[in-house]
Amino acid sequence: MPDSAIETALAHWGPRLIQNGVDYNDLMATVARTDSWDDWLPQWNRTADEQAEFAREADANGHLVTAGQAWRRASVNRHFGKFVWMVDLDLAAEATRRSVQETITALARLDPTAERLEIAVEGVTAFANLRRPPGVERPPYVVVIPGLDSTKEEFFYFEQSFLDRGLATVSLDGPGQGETGLVLPIRPDYEVALTPLLDLLAGRDDLDHDRIGVAGVSLGGYYAPRAVAFEPRVAAVAGISGPFRFGDMWDDLPPMTRQTFTVKAGARDEEEGRRIALTLDLTGVCGRISVPALYITGKLDRLIPWQQTQRQADETPKGTFVNFPTGNHGVSNLPSKARPMIADWMADQLSAPPQP
Repeated sequence: MPDSAIETALAHWGPRLIQNGVDYNDLMATVARTDSWDDWLPQWNRTADEQAEFAREADANGHLVTAGQAWRRASVNRHFGKFVWMVDLDLAAEATRRSVQETITALARLDPTAERLEIAVEGVTAFANLRRPPGVERPPYVVVIPGLDSTKEEFFYFEQSFLDRGLATVSLDGPGQGETGLVLPIRPDYEVALTPLLDLLAGRDDLDHDRIGVAGVSLGGYYAPRAVAFEPRVAAVAGISGPFRFGDMWDDLPPMTRQTFTVKAGARDEEEGRRIALTLDLTGVCGRISVPALYITGKLDRLIPWQQTQRQADETPKGTFVNFPTGNHGVSNLPSKARPMIADWMADQLSAPPQP
C-alpha cells in the first residue's frame, strides 16, 4: 500500500500528470510498484528509461514520429518523478538534466520549428523553448511560466493549445525552475527573467513583438501578473490558480510542497522558507497591470484557495475572474474546458490592435 506522501501527491497532482502527457498505464504501473516516497523517483526513472529504450528502437528503424512521442513520454515521466521530490537532490538534478535532453530530442522529431533559447539572468543562464505555429509568418507569442518545481518540459500539450490558434509559445524556466533552478533560486521579482527574455527576442523579425501574452500556472499564476506589472511590452496576461500572497497558506501546504519551496528558494530551513514565501506578495502590484488579465481557478483547489486568485482579479483594473465549481488546483481535472478557454481568450486579446 503506498505511503501517505504518495497518496498526497496523487490526490493533489494525479490529474495534472495525465493532463500534461503521462500515459495512464505508465502511471498505474509505476504507482503499483512504488511502496515509499523515497522510491518515487527511482521508479519513475525506470518507467522513463523504458520509454527511452522504445524511443531508441524507433529512431534506429527510422520511425521519427514514434520516437519523438516516446522521448516526450520519457521526459515527462522523469520530470514528474523528481517533481516536489527532495529526498536526494543530486538524483533529482540528474533527472532534471535528463528530462531536458529528452524533451530537446522529442521536439527535434515532432516540431521542426522548436528552438532552445539561452537568456542571461543575474549573471547566470536561464533557458526557454520557443515553438512556432506552422504557416504563420510573424505570429504573436505567449510566454508560458511554470510554477513551483514545474518546468518547461511539462508544457508540450499546453503549448499546443496556443499553437493551434496561431500563437507561438516560449516556455521559460525562470528562478527556481527546472534547469535554471539548479543555479538560480526562487525570488519574488520574476520580471528579472521575463524582461531579458523579451530583450533577447526583440531582435527577431519572425515574431510580432506588439502582440505578447504571458500565461502562468500555479505559483506561475503569481509570477505572471507580478512580472507583467513591471514589463510594459506585454499585451495580455493569464494566471491559473495563482496565490495573491504565497506565505498566507504556508501551514496548510503539503509537507513536500513546503520542503520543495524551502530548497528551491535556497533557504536554510522551513522557517526561513516561510519568510521568503511571504515576500511573494502582490499587495500594491496588481493595480499596476494596465492590460487585460484573466484569472482562472477551481473552487475545489486544496493548495491555493480560490479566494487568493479572486483577489488578484479584484485588484487588477482589467481583471476577469473565472472559478470552475468542480475544478481542482490548476483546473487540471478539466483540461477539455479550461485550456481551450484560456487559449481562446489569449488569442482574442492578441488578435486585437494593441492599445496605446
